[in-house]
Amino acid sequence: MTSGLELGDVYGATIERIKDQDGDKSRLGMTTLMWISHAERPLRADEVRHALAVQLGSTDLDDDNIPSMPTLVSCCQGLITVDNKESTVRLIHFTLQEYLFSRPDTFSKPHSAMTEICLTYLNSRQVKSLSTARYPNTQNTPFLDYCSVYWGVHAKKELSDYGISLALELLKENYGLISTRLLLTQVKHFPIWDFDTLSPFSGLHCASFFGIVEIVTGLIEMGCYDINQVDFSGGGPLAWAARNGHEGVVKMLLGRDEVNPDRPDKYGQTPLSVAAEYGHKGVVKMLLGQEEVNPNEPDKYGQTPLSFAAKCGHEGVVKILLEREEANSDAPDNDGRTPLSFASGNGHAEVVKILLGREEVNPDKLDKWDQTPLSFAAWNGHEGVVQILLRQQEVNPDKPDTDGRTPLSNAAVRGNEGVVKMLLEREEVNPDKQDHRGQTPLSHAALNGHEGVVKILLERAKANPDKLDNDGLTPFLFTATSQYEGVGRILWREAVSPDKPDNHGQTPLSHAAWNGHEGVVKILLEREEVDPNKPSKRGQTPLSYAALNKHEAVVKILLGREEVDPDKPDNRGQTPLSHAALNGHAEVAKILLGREGVNPDKPDNLGRTPLLLAAKYGRKKVVKILLGQEAVNRDMPDNNGRTPLSHAARNGHQRVVALLQSREVATSSTT
Repeated sequence: MTSGLELGDVYGATIERIKDQDGDKSRLGMTTLMWISHAERPLRADEVRHALAVQLGSTDLDDDNIPSMPTLVSCCQGLITVDNKESTVRLIHFTLQEYLFSRPDTFSKPHSAMTEICLTYLNSRQVKSLSTARYPNTQNTPFLDYCSVYWGVHAKKELSDYGISLALELLKENYGLISTRLLLTQVKHFPIWDFDTLSPFSGLHCASFFGIVEIVTGLIEMGCYDINQVDFSGGGPLAWAARNGHEGVVKMLLGRDEVNPDRPDKYGQTPLSVAAEYGHKGVVKMLLGQEEVNPNEPDKYGQTPLSFAAKCGHEGVVKILLEREEANSDAPDNDGRTPLSFASGNGHAEVVKILLGREEVNPDKLDKWDQTPLSFAAWNGHEGVVQILLRQQEVNPDKPDTDGRTPLSNAAVRGNEGVVKMLLEREEVNPDKQDHRGQTPLSHAALNGHEGVVKILLERAKANPDKLDNDGLTPFLFTATSQYEGVGRILWREAVSPDKPDNHGQTPLSHAAWNGHEGVVKILLEREEVDPNKPSKRGQTPLSYAALNKHEAVVKILLGREEVDPDKPDNRGQTPLSHAALNGHAEVAKILLGREGVNPDKPDNLGRTPLLLAAKYGRKKVVKILLGQEAVNRDMPDNNGRTPLSHAARNGHQRVVALLQSREVATSSTT
């Protein structure tokens, strides 16, 4: 295998060959390598081609200058390749990238050159004439997106005087350029669909966004903009610089007497709050050095800079903010959530430790829904934070929220086994505590199919597997509704009552049949105490539920049991076949008619036969199947004297009418 040294020699020799090419080939080859190796993201083939076509000093994009991809591949002497799957151009191997980065003199000021190319493209007549509509047609300017989003990134790294002049030309009247819209699509926190109707994102905002001191200074000196002007977000240039951690621009702006360092945006966030949210310690320190800046200023949701820093886990910023005497370390937001609550919910253990070191911080403080920091940590499975909070004497490990859910319930819902184990080690935690719906931690774990949590609750805590909730549902019954066979088998081994009905008289088997859970149905039918014919309070059997909901496999399983009555009517006199006919489940009807004991012409309490129900609701396939049964009387009237034909005609089901009027004898479809 070629050694790293030998490979470097190969790369070096190849690059020398590229440089020695005649005419424009050398420029094309080296510039292509520069773009591919120094771009901020993988470039598409058309982006590279259009970048190579840009002529510095020109305000027009000339399509005749665009090289073909085969030409560029040739000029690069095999050092690049086109990834057809990703539609991008890349270097032939990652070691070439390493080689180029280890030799910074390969390209002369690459980022400065790339900045100039991007800005020349954005200043072109073709780009400036593009509409700023929400979905502009950029088909003819494929390099536009990259230039809009990354010109400032390259400029931040390296910038020439010519690049500054190009930027000032672009930004001096930048109130509605397409490049601005494309840049803002990258800012996920801000919806821009109403960009055109709000205060504009100016050139000064843009320069501050990228943090380029020279350009910000130039725009201010040109007097193009009001230094405090707000954009669509309600923020000024200082807010953007603070958000992106650009200390140089922040320092320069704070040195201007007219700049308000504590001005909130439309969401109520000040520059300090934004800097704290994104973890920019240097900017936070600068802003705190301003007398006008309030370290406790809440946004419109009541969240302070400390809340944002704690929520995002920025330990350094949290420490800086807490150094201020006036900092409120336990300030609740509009929902009652404190910095500790946010840090706990997001699993920031170090921030939790810092906050708990403050005497004024209440480790068990309730929010408006009575949720504690422990509740949030348990819900999200942050074991380290749970462990820290459980060491605090003030923390109640079994505190219910306004829904009656305890931290254990929260952990059980999410399947957080480690947290469940920790909480069960505390004597005061009740493993069978019911919430306001009567559901226990075991109920929640069973409902969500968390086998590990179910085992822990049953083995360690001896949780009651037969505990009824407000609807009469047991944990086992939840498995029947949710199709979690594994959980069902675990609960079965714990001697649960597998035939216990809920408040509506529906047994676990009825629920499993209703939901079409074949595996659970099979598990239940293995138990001798399960009655496969047990009706609900409405008289519907498991077979009726399966037929009603078109669960063919479950119908077959139930009909495979001799004791199952295939023709048992419910309280309305409707049989499983009636339900299948009414709902147009032709395959279920075929299966039922293939079983002995099914009366295909059995009327319900209103005298409606399966054929009449199918005809009334236009179930053509079922009508055809039933007409193939010798025992079916196509003229059987209901209690009001209406026949299947009259119902079909009255409801406009012409195809069914034609079938019923036909005197041909249909072939039986039950075989």
